[in-house]
Amino acid sequence: MTKIKVLVVEDENIVALEIKSRLKKLGYLVPSVASTGEEAISKAEAFSPDLILMDIMLKGDIDGIEAARQIRERMDIPVIYLTAYADDETLQRAKLTTPYGYILKPFEEDDLRTNIEIALYNHQLLRKQKREDL
Repeated sequence: MTKIKVLVVEDENIVALEIKSRLKKLGYLVPSVASTGEEAISKAEAFSPDLILMDIMLKGDIDGIEAARQIRERMDIPVIYLTAYADDETLQRAKLTTPYGYILKPFEEDDLRTNIEIALYNHQLLRKQKREDL
């Protein structure tokens, strides 16, 4: 069985390395880490990950929510937000991108693994339903 590829989008290098380490410990493959929204989009296109863990507040011209919106328009890759922000305005903007999860930092490994597995399952189920509807 091939390993699940997860793209990590996080602008704080130490946090990104910690997330990458936790994912590897859980058995996932992390082909790359992006630190800006623009980089997230280009790396999603380059690596075709199975899932993206996206921070919301990123350096650069576009934040994680806008990056997720653009990725959703161009590619069929589920996104889970992994963020410290849970205010109403941020949550409302994030909901518009139809995320597969929203995990608040700091998080536990079990929360991460559970959210990833449920997101992948739901994404696979939606793909199957779309194929059957054709």
